[in-house]
Amino acid sequence: MKYSFCKNLSFSLLSMSLLLPYSALAINTSLIVNLPAEKLNWKVTPEGAAFAALEGDRFKGPYMAMVKLPAGITSPMHVKSANMYGMVISGTFSHIAKDAKLSSEIQLPAGSYYMIPANLPHISKCISKVECVSFLYQDGKFDFITELKQ
Repeated sequence: MKYSFCKNLSFSLLSMSLLLPYSALAINTSLIVNLPAEKLNWKVTPEGAAFAALEGDRFKGPYMAMVKLPAGITSPMHVKSANMYGMVISGTFSHIAKDAKLSSEIQLPAGSYYMIPANLPHISKCISKVECVSFLYQDGKFDFITELKQ
């Protein structure tokens, strides 16, 4: 009897351990978000930049978004009050800090990563002949402060 109980218990535990990953997988698949590029909801700013929200509200707190900059555009010197992390999808960007030498400017083609620390005065550019598209994550709300304290 003891052998039968252990055998049944072992079989039950083995069955449950084999089914657990599949049941968890079935539950988690409902959490997948698929958003084809043609379904992005682009909002164009008066300056010509466009944002497509992916997660969060960029005016209220941390967010993820796609951003497009027109070919050849150069931003004014500005800061953001939160850290910004980006991955270039297409085009070529550059970002340069206020006091950096122009010779230190680095071209960031598709596949490149950048991080711009909060409160660092900088200029951002789309230096390619085609629009620049980037995935962005910012750990606080979006702002674009051009009136810098000297």
